[in-house]
Amino acid sequence: MNDHKALVLDEVRKYHQDTLIDEGFVPGVTEIWPTGAVHDVEDRVALVEAAMELRVAAGTKARKFESVFARKMKRRKALLTTSGSSANLLAVSALTSHRLQDMRLRPGDEVITVAAAFPTTVNPILQNGLVPVFVDVELGTYNPTVEKVAAAIGPKTKAIMIAHAVGNPFDVVDMAQLATEHELFLIEDNCDAVGSFYDGEPTGTFGDLATVSFYPAHHMTMGEGGCVLTSNLVLARIVESLRDWGRDCWCEPGESNTCMKRFSYQMGTLPEGYDHKYIYSHVGYNLKATELQAALGLSQLNKVDSFCATRRHNWSRLREGLDGVPHLILPVATPRSDPSWYGFVITVDPAAPFATGELVDFLENRKIGTRRLFGGNLLRHPGYIDVPHRVVGDLTNTDIIMTQTFHVGVYPGLTDEMIDYVVSSIKEFVEARG
Repeated sequence: MNDHKALVLDEVRKYHQDTLIDEGFVPGVTEIWPTGAVHDVEDRVALVEAAMELRVAAGTKARKFESVFARKMKRRKALLTTSGSSANLLAVSALTSHRLQDMRLRPGDEVITVAAAFPTTVNPILQNGLVPVFVDVELGTYNPTVEKVAAAIGPKTKAIMIAHAVGNPFDVVDMAQLATEHELFLIEDNCDAVGSFYDGEPTGTFGDLATVSFYPAHHMTMGEGGCVLTSNLVLARIVESLRDWGRDCWCEPGESNTCMKRFSYQMGTLPEGYDHKYIYSHVGYNLKATELQAALGLSQLNKVDSFCATRRHNWSRLREGLDGVPHLILPVATPRSDPSWYGFVITVDPAAPFATGELVDFLENRKIGTRRLFGGNLLRHPGYIDVPHRVVGDLTNTDIIMTQTFHVGVYPGLTDEMIDYVVSSIKEFVEARG
């Protein structure tokens, strides 16, 4: 590092210190956000240093992040992309690739999922001409049971795609076994669950593919960004091609002829020797992330374990504080799991003497931020009313979630004092309404 660069980065550290103004927590005045990112001085320095290098397109930092993150998540490949939503699109689209031959998913094939979800778990199924098959979830865990998924398998079923709800793993070992028995692909939407474990293994390691989000609300952030994880090298190559315009070539941008036969290929009906850098084996996209995102991601990755520990601490403090409060269905961890929680989910009993909206308004008026459990029931939203789909059983709990469920924050920016204020506020509201 030259002296000028070192001087600039030293000034960045000083600037960061100047921005740290702790005004203390004032109940009812200080915002208690339901989600948020936590950044430190090293994050700021990492971003500025990457900007100074003026390599904005994905390069060495992006490749390093992929390598480090793959090892952390115990997968052979991690493929960085623009968002968790893009990761889901790439994961589903990869299963439609001609390179999977008879195993490929084709329009009209079915994918089992849930309607109590964030929309981008379901959207890629529809966008690929596939048919989502919806099953209900359980209150408390907010995940479907293996039995419900098994009952939904039909002659057109080719895959299962389910998110670990708010960081709480679904029964992924038995779900993976079910998928294997029926020769189905399994995609784990792990966007809310980085750092969660099932049977002592990280979520995201059980499916054929898994996806991650680095949006600020999640366990670590790049501002935007996402990742596809897999240990299947065929699927990894397909995802990479789809992410990189659909190219057949694997040379990095700015590199040429790393295979030493760039002008020796013949593919499709192209002439012999057509430049391999411009041969497209998939109908793809440009969904690559940037060096700046990767630089921030590498810095955040150093802290992700402590972030997850704080999330667990905050969740446990809320759970213990609210234990026994009437009219509330509190969240529970799936058996055999150790969740790294995204949020603390509360369902108001439909028989409660107050409406969910009343409790939410009371909390919001006290500057305690709330969020719904994503789409509630996606099939009730205008964008999904006429989409092809199948429902197996009923969606009773999904509809309850739509009207009765919300969550408050557990992210690492919250203090014990804030958590205790959330607890006391909820207790005060419930006690006042009998």
